[in-house]
Amino acid sequence: MEVTSLQNGIIIDHVPAGTALKVLEYLKVDPSRTKIALIMNADSKRYGTKDIIKIEGMADDRIDLDVLGLVARNATVGIVRDGSIVKKLTPTLPQHVSGVIRCPNPRCVTSTERDVRQGFHLVTLNGHQEYRCDYCDEEAKF
Repeated sequence: MEVTSLQNGIIIDHVPAGTALKVLEYLKVDPSRTKIALIMNADSKRYGTKDIIKIEGMADDRIDLDVLGLVARNATVGIVRDGSIVKKLTPTLPQHVSGVIRCPNPRCVTSTERDVRQGFHLVTLNGHQEYRCDYCDEEAKF
């Protein structure tokens, strides 16, 4: 399989296998209006398999690295200009996320009240990092 090289845009590499479409959804990239190449379940020496997302013409300031860190922690972003990678970015886990994910607790105030913004904070429990709702402390589900 051959995918032509990108002239200007971004390449999101090391996306967990099978999650490229979910990553695009969280990043609010509209596939019907954007030139995208998805490579899914590609071989990876580091992870076994991975997904790769190439987005033609997308400016690097349109990628929310906090959201990317939330859904694809090990991903890397390559900024491509004139056919060459000019910069590499690595997302980090944000300490707080707002308006990206929804609380799974049906009794949470964010689920029952209309104008309450969803917010989650990062916690570390026994070496495991997870996001918890600001209001009810329920663990976020992806």
